[in-house]
Amino acid sequence: MTQELHIVGGGMAGSEAAWQAAQMGVNVVLHEMRPTVGTFAHRTGSFAEMVCSNSFRSDDHERNAVGLLHWEMRAAGGLIMEMAAAHRLPAGGALAVDRDPFAESVTARLRAHPLISVVDGEVTSLPAEGAWIIATGPLTSGALAESIRAETGADSLAFFDAIAPIVYADSVDMNVAWLQSRYDKGETDEERTAYVNCPMDKDQYEAFIDAMLAADKAEFREGETAGYFDGCLPIEVMAERGRETPRFGPMKPIGLTNPHRPEKPYAVVQLRRDNKLGTLYNIVGFQTKMKYGAQTDVFRMIPGLENAKFARLGGIHRNTFLNSPTLLDDRMRLRSRPNIRFAGQVTGVEGYVESAAMGLLAGRMAAAELLGRDLPPPPPETATGALITHITGGAEAKTFQPMNVNFGLFPPIDAKGGRRGRKDRYKAYTDRAKDAFTEWLAM
Repeated sequence: MTQELHIVGGGMAGSEAAWQAAQMGVNVVLHEMRPTVGTFAHRTGSFAEMVCSNSFRSDDHERNAVGLLHWEMRAAGGLIMEMAAAHRLPAGGALAVDRDPFAESVTARLRAHPLISVVDGEVTSLPAEGAWIIATGPLTSGALAESIRAETGADSLAFFDAIAPIVYADSVDMNVAWLQSRYDKGETDEERTAYVNCPMDKDQYEAFIDAMLAADKAEFREGETAGYFDGCLPIEVMAERGRETPRFGPMKPIGLTNPHRPEKPYAVVQLRRDNKLGTLYNIVGFQTKMKYGAQTDVFRMIPGLENAKFARLGGIHRNTFLNSPTLLDDRMRLRSRPNIRFAGQVTGVEGYVESAAMGLLAGRMAAAELLGRDLPPPPPETATGALITHITGGAEAKTFQPMNVNFGLFPPIDAKGGRRGRKDRYKAYTDRAKDAFTEWLAM
């Protein structure tokens, strides 16, 4: 080999890209600025650190688009999915992991790979030569972001991302709260009790909404505007859009039965196990931009959390991404400088799994090119292919926003002479995708 592949960023996308390329026989240099240069959201220097939720969302690969993406990544020998399975926590039908051991195991595997070398320190500009993948995520450093802007000739789009608080389990009052997964999902008792539920009656809910709306919020710097990704709205922003909005979102009371009181709760706050020991729980869907002091006051209004102790409070940070339909080709290369690929959230996908999947794809494409062959993207009938089709040409450039994988990105299924129910239709999508992805892997 005469070339090696450089990857900037050791998050979900960069870690998966490095693994895939090295497994194909390509020498990889992985550049990571942490812990030398920190970020608002990261706590460690580990690769694939989970800075928000500890969940990869649904693991149902037969009727759920993100579960299908899990299946495709496993079929491709994905490191992220392998380590997620090794550190899985009970979470009903979701794939949740013990975040610190998960990140540490990804780090150990990458550092131990004979074809991967790690370089600590910040990359501050787009390189002129060599094969590169930029997988720096939503917290791309200021210097590198400025270099990207200078090259693309356009302002990067931006929105604001928020993280949810984490509570110590022993500070939750279980005389008020109870253990139950929504609709009792999960095959074991442990999985069916992966969530703590805190009930509210109507008066408590109304008082809670009032307190959130009145609380002190983080202020944006001059020139910044608050554009949020709808899949990660701060809880108080939901309330600003309508007082009942949280009750039809993360606070919905359906599928739950309070063993302490016979009447149905008006609203329910769920906490999901955040580590294997069960000592930490994150408040599901409670991303927030409230200031720290306000958070403790407001969240302790939740029944069962009156004496809550917080391992981490919520926060908000700027999240930058490319206008990929304009800037990237279908091999994820920067059109103006095709020696550079982008992967992960910076391309305009949203979510851990989607980011890792784009890293998987970029790593394979870059490695194939270095090995003297062209690897086309997976068919749009696959989850991975649907995502790359969306970000590199399927989306409208003028209104481009971060996107989770969903069946709306897939080519429609032919009903073949009759109407399909939703479950049957989704199963048809996943069956078709698995066949197409298996064929792509054989290329």
